[in-house]
Amino acid sequence: MSLSASRRLNLLGAALIASLIGNNSWAADYTVDLSHAFIQFRISHLGYSVLAGRFNDFSGEFSWDKETPEGATITVNIKTASIDTNWAERDKHLREPDFLDVERFPKATFRTTEYAGDASGGKLDGELTLHGVTKPITLDVKAIGEGDDPWGGYRAGFRATTTIDRTDFGISRDLGPTANTMDFDLFIEGIRK
Repeated sequence: MSLSASRRLNLLGAALIASLIGNNSWAADYTVDLSHAFIQFRISHLGYSVLAGRFNDFSGEFSWDKETPEGATITVNIKTASIDTNWAERDKHLREPDFLDVERFPKATFRTTEYAGDASGGKLDGELTLHGVTKPITLDVKAIGEGDDPWGGYRAGFRATTTIDRTDFGISRDLGPTANTMDFDLFIEGIRK
């Protein structure tokens, strides 16, 4: 290799390193703060009312940078036995084979496949595994805020909504014609690692 070619290669390498060092847009990794995160759902009760509930035990991690939001990713693992509708007998039934069958399917998981939007919000596509079935779903995401917390950490928070058809996941117990779809609200706050 000639001296000029070697010098050009070195200059190109130096320029690449400088551009990477000067670029602060690498996504930061966050751990979901369970004490400030909620997974809530609503479903029609026989067409007469609405039943609301939540999952109390879940964990997750996400990567986020507002300068490059298209790189956002999240993974959430939900313990299905933690379902809570504020009625112990109903929750017991929801854990049985008629519904979640938590003995066979103790965990539900969501993993990102793509994010399309900007730093204020957008569409988060991913795969939901529930009741042993994996299907694509889309969440509408809105950024709530981010910044330093009083304990020396840095936090970011989001709200996401989606609607799923429970029969797509093999949960088909007849609850009336309006009770197949479920609306979900997720409030996710993470602490930067």
